[in-house]
Amino acid sequence: MGAMDPVSSDKLAQWLLGSIELDAAALHVGRYCGPWRASTAGKALASFHLVLAGDCYLHIAGTSVDTPPLRLRARDGVFLTRDVAHFLSPSPDPAAAIERQTMRTLSVPAPEEPGSAGLACGFFRFSGALGPMVMNSFPDYLICRSDEPSLVHTAALFDLILAEAGDPDRPSPLIARLVELLFFYLIRHAAREETLGAGVMALAQRSEFLALLEHMLASPGEDWSIARMAQATHMSRAAFCKHFTEAGGVSPAQFLLRLRMRLATQRLNAGDSVEQAAGHVGYQSHAAFTRAFKRVVGERPGAYRRHQRAA
Repeated sequence: MGAMDPVSSDKLAQWLLGSIELDAAALHVGRYCGPWRASTAGKALASFHLVLAGDCYLHIAGTSVDTPPLRLRARDGVFLTRDVAHFLSPSPDPAAAIERQTMRTLSVPAPEEPGSAGLACGFFRFSGALGPMVMNSFPDYLICRSDEPSLVHTAALFDLILAEAGDPDRPSPLIARLVELLFFYLIRHAAREETLGAGVMALAQRSEFLALLEHMLASPGEDWSIARMAQATHMSRAAFCKHFTEAGGVSPAQFLLRLRMRLATQRLNAGDSVEQAAGHVGYQSHAAFTRAFKRVVGERPGAYRRHQRAA
């Protein structure tokens, strides 16, 4: 199968924009000088590093010794969709990196120093009903290179982020919004290049499954039997289960369960009672809903609601 055409990938990106929420937070924006090492690993969060000036090397733990570290130049970036052991440094030799660094502001012009790099680093997460399911579609990290044809427009976002650079430890809130825009450009690029693995985004890349997903999101409480889902995609039950599981990485029944429970968490977060949330996603039995919710979320809906309100 060839790469996704631009019209279809744009539709996928638009669908994602309407189905998920992306929250980014810039941790610091500044110029690293001298021997240095930067990492966002160990926080159990997805993260990003954007190279605003100079260049550096990305070292990912667990890569083959025969695979050289990845060089990142100005207007390149990396989005780590999982908490992967990694670090950035000015040298391709991982042994040359040290844990300390000197960071300066990027807003004041300064002569380029050998090994220096201007970086914007921080964290991001998906929220919304499909957030955790979308994350499973991505590889451990995605590289953004603004000189690639489908990412050429991202160069302007790098320039805007650089223009907002000020206090290294108190980044402008606008930087996080620009990072979110940048990531959605990267999502579209990944869709076109077919670098997405099994998961909700792989399902959304197929028109017959995209229509089904939209209907399930709009009406999660309806009777979504396997037969009805297969009918909606104009497939036999056997063909539907086979192709859905291959694309999504889980069976249709497992997907429906996860989707319903994620939508239920949204309703609980919005103030619904447990009974209202259960009814919205098609459960008339409080006990059945509680069992399903705990299986997916890890705690009973009542406890989840209390913890969220307290937070």
